[in-house]
Amino acid sequence: MDYVSALVPPVVMAVFFIGLIRVIVKTQGGANKAKEDAAVDAAIARAEAARQAPAKSD
Repeated sequence: MDYVSALVPPVVMAVFFIGLIRVIVKTQGGANKAKEDAAVDAAIARAEAARQAPAKSD
C-alpha cells in the first residue's frame, strides 16, 4: 500500500494542474476578449501620450 500513498499526491496535483490549464484556455477570448483588448489599447495609448507630453513642452 506504500505505492498507493506515494502515487496519490502527484496524481492529485496533475488533476488540479490540468483543470487550471483548462480554465485558462477557456477564459481566453470569448465575450470578454473585446473588453480586455480595449483596456490594453487604452493603457498603451495613455503610456504613449504620457511619453510624448514632456517632449511637446520643451
